[in-house]
Formats: sequence, C-alpha cells, structure tokens
Amino acid sequence: MTELGNRLKEARKEKGISLDDLQEMTKIQKRYLKNIEEGNYDSMPGKFYVRAFIKQYAEAVGLDPETLFEEYESDIPRTEQEEFPEQLSRVQMSNKRAAPDTVKMMNVLPRILVVAAIIAILFLLWFVVYKLAGHSTKEKLNSGASGNVSVQKESIKSAEKVSSGSSSEKNAAKTPKKPASETKKTAQKLETVSSSGYTTTYKLAGTSQFKLELKANGGRSWVQVKNSDGSTNFQQLLNDGDSRTADLSNQKQVTITIGNTVNTEVYINGKKLKYHIPASKEVRQDMIIQFNGPQTE
Repeated sequence: MTELGNRLKEARKEKGISLDDLQEMTKIQKRYLKNIEEGNYDSMPGKFYVRAFIKQYAEAVGLDPETLFEEYESDIPRTEQEEFPEQLSRVQMSNKRAAPDTVKMMNVLPRILVVAAIIAILFLLWFVVYKLAGHSTKEKLNSGASGNVSVQKESIKSAEKVSSGSSSEKNAAKTPKKPASETKKTAQKLETVSSSGYTTTYKLAGTSQFKLELKANGGRSWVQVKNSDGSTNFQQLLNDGDSRTADLSNQKQVTITIGNTVNTEVYINGKKLKYHIPASKEVRQDMIIQFNGPQTE
C-alpha cells in the first residue's frame, strides 16, 4: 500500500464510509477504488483514469485533490499524449470516410436553395393577390354601411360614458383601501455571495425562518451540518429516499457538507436549492449559508 492510498483509506474510515458506499457515491467500480488504496495502478484502465478516480475519491472523503497531487506527485502516474494515438487514428479514418458524403451534399445544396427560392417567390405573389382582393371587397362593404356605423359609434360612446361613470362610482364605494402594512411584503431570497473550488457561500434574506431539509434521491449520500460556533448540528449517511431536517432559525451562519451532490437535494424553507457549482463538476461540495433574519424597510 502506498502513502497516498493509506491516507485516502484513513480519511474514508474517519467518515464511516465503506467501499460499497464510496462506489455508490462516486460511481467508480469497487475494484478500482481498492486498487487506488493499494497503489495497484497497473490494473486501472489507463493513466488518465487513475488521476480522475483519485480526484473523485479525494473529494468524496473531504480531501483537496490538488494538494494530494502536489504532495504525492512522484507516486501518481502522469498522463501523456501517447495514450491517445489509437483514438486519433480512428477519428482521422472516420473523417476520411465522411469526405465523399460531404462532397455529395455540397453538390446537392445549390439545387435545394434554388427550389426553396422559387417556392418563396410563388408564396409572396399569392399573398399579394390575396390581400388586394380582400381589400377591394372590404372597401365596397364599408362604403355601403358607413352611415349606419357612424350613428352606432356615437350612440355606443355615449352609453359607455354613462356606464363608466356609474361603475367607477360604485367601485370606489365598494373597494376598501388596504392598510399600509399589507402592501409591504418580504420575499425569501437566496443569493450566491462567492464561490471557490468546491465551496460556495450563499446569503439567505427576506425571511425570519431558516428550516433546512436534506434528502437523498437516487443513491446514498454522506451529509454534515455545522452551526455558527463550529459545533456539529448533525452528520449521517442518508440512504436513498431518506431525509433529515433541522430548524436553524437561531443561527447566523451554517456550513453544509455534502459527500454526493448528484444524489442529494437541498431544501430551504421548502424551496429547492439550485447548486451554484453543477453536481456533475464537483461531487463533494461545501455550502456556507449566511442568515441575518428578516429584512425590513
């Protein structure tokens, strides 16, 4: 076992995470996770995958992968361009095969454009003829009924004035004025303050409540919540479908650590939080939520 593998294994055991749990969190096969702990990189699919798997392993157990890569640079295999010649050759072959099809398409494209232009011109001519015919018909109808229409418009306008005056008076008498306290409403706001690495700071405002719910959906996830003074509010491994709630209304700042954001949903006062950092980019994330209570004007 290498020093890096031993360090990763100790961090995993401190979190109380088994290899099966880690496989569920990272979607990496258990045998590859075991090879990383034992330093058996020869059994891995390639050097690129070794570094990628170590990065996901470290994030899942709460370690900084960049720091590990610098500290154990000599133990971790480097990726080189030589791993990709076969893939490049396949791409080149596919491009060569696609070339004749592309040439055929370029030959047919001008014909398609010409046909489309002809259809557009015919449609434009039909539209102009249709509009002219309809316009002349309307003019004949309007000339015969213009006198009656003008009389009807005047009578309608006078009736509208009478009805609008009476209805406005009735509405003014019926509609009570709302008190000033009802016109001011505060809306909950959750804004991103800053983001660095896998840590994001949010600010919760416009509400006097801070009720948190963490729910596992699609797999297991290890979660932890710390109060303003650094004490642990709770930490546990959530199975698929499990949820954990906490009332944090008396806290000024809360730190939430999620081991598997892909399978974890975060709700604040019943509203689902959208991760500022996509879960596909950072599986393990820390979220700091600042809370100052209701905002008054």
